[in-house]
Amino acid sequence: MRKVLCVEPVIFIYIFVYSLTSPVVQQFIYRRLWEEEYNSTFISDSNDTYCEQNKSSPAYIKQKEVQEKASVFNMQLDLTGAVPSLIVAFVIVANGDRQGRKRSLVFPSVGALIADICLTVISYFSLSLSILFVVAFITGLFGGMATLLGGGFAFIADVCHDEKQKTTRIAVVDLIFGVVSGLAGLSSGYFLRGIGFTWTFLIASLLHVINIIYIIFFLEDTVGVSKFQHEAPLSWKELLRETFSGVYVLFKTAPYKKRILIIVLLFTFMTYLFTMIGGSSLFTLYELDEPLCWNEVYIGYGAAVFTSVSLTSFLGVYLFSKCLKDIYIVFIGIFSYIGGMIMAAFAKTTLLMFLVRVPSLLCFMPIPVLRSMLSKVVLTGEQGAVFACIACLEVVTGSISLSVFNSLYAATVAWFSGFSFLLSAGLCLIPLAVLCWLLCTSWNGEDLALLVPEEVSSIESVDS
Repeated sequence: MRKVLCVEPVIFIYIFVYSLTSPVVQQFIYRRLWEEEYNSTFISDSNDTYCEQNKSSPAYIKQKEVQEKASVFNMQLDLTGAVPSLIVAFVIVANGDRQGRKRSLVFPSVGALIADICLTVISYFSLSLSILFVVAFITGLFGGMATLLGGGFAFIADVCHDEKQKTTRIAVVDLIFGVVSGLAGLSSGYFLRGIGFTWTFLIASLLHVINIIYIIFFLEDTVGVSKFQHEAPLSWKELLRETFSGVYVLFKTAPYKKRILIIVLLFTFMTYLFTMIGGSSLFTLYELDEPLCWNEVYIGYGAAVFTSVSLTSFLGVYLFSKCLKDIYIVFIGIFSYIGGMIMAAFAKTTLLMFLVRVPSLLCFMPIPVLRSMLSKVVLTGEQGAVFACIACLEVVTGSISLSVFNSLYAATVAWFSGFSFLLSAGLCLIPLAVLCWLLCTSWNGEDLALLVPEEVSSIESVDS
């Protein structure tokens, strides 16, 4: 059977299922906590959901308590799976340079399959929410989203030899991420209303089975063209040493200027990801609360509108890359995100909340561009090491960000629910300051040419 070197379908299915189940799980937790607080069945109809807006009512106080409990519960759940997924992501993605990329695709898919099967059982039998912590830990042992994306981006870097093609194809993956997330978010409300929690989780499980079959039987591994394919297999001890030595060599033996540039780009990537994940993760809880009081269908609409942001961000990368250096594209994207978060903080009507996406139309641009910039700086044999670092940063940054912003939201929702959005916008000053330093110091010369696709090869040859 002829196999293909196309990893995008794997990413498409995984992100679709992840984006379909994420808001459903949040609403599942919210409803169960609501029912425990009120000792009654959650009320929802085709037009609205139960949402008390009279601040002097005892029901309003209980509603705020549910918001706080849901926020803290989500934070604890994310932390439970973060530690094991960090270790697994680092080991599997880094070893992809020698062992191939399919492991970093199969493991997260199997973990997600286990998680959705467990969610199906918990929903059907109305089991305790505490079981979700065990499920999160087990899922983390399989790597999670960071492992799959790290392996997927390294896979693309393996098969793309043209630098412009690499930037475009990495941007395509982020486009897939956004578009599929929007479509899945839109459909999640209708799934939930039409077939309920149990069948939604069951359908998600079946989609993961299809994904695993494609990876195992139809996807060609890049190790087939690797120079390591004929080498004898390593022991676990040697494999572990090889894993950490690859990353160690990347930072220790690289020329000083190149090493500093990698660190600066990783720090910029980490700080922007921290603010973006933290701020965006609060949208569902913010929309469920007064005065918006959205139901599951409106939440789905909101997620779908975010699809336009992914599309415009991809078009922005595609067009701006023809006339601007990568670093300026990152600047534009960060300012776009700041505008959206400031607007979200004061959005008190449904129309205004939908319009929050307008100033954010280019906010996704920094993520694929920074990934591409890092990939261009390192050599072919270092792709796995750099994407392992990125994957680990995504796990650590995402977990810390979710914990910080969920805790902050729980502490401030009673007096100003939009405060977390303003903080997210303010923290964007950190990556902006780092990029300004990069432009205003000695890095503005020949080293900044590393950020221009056409000049990467010549710079690397000079460094070596």
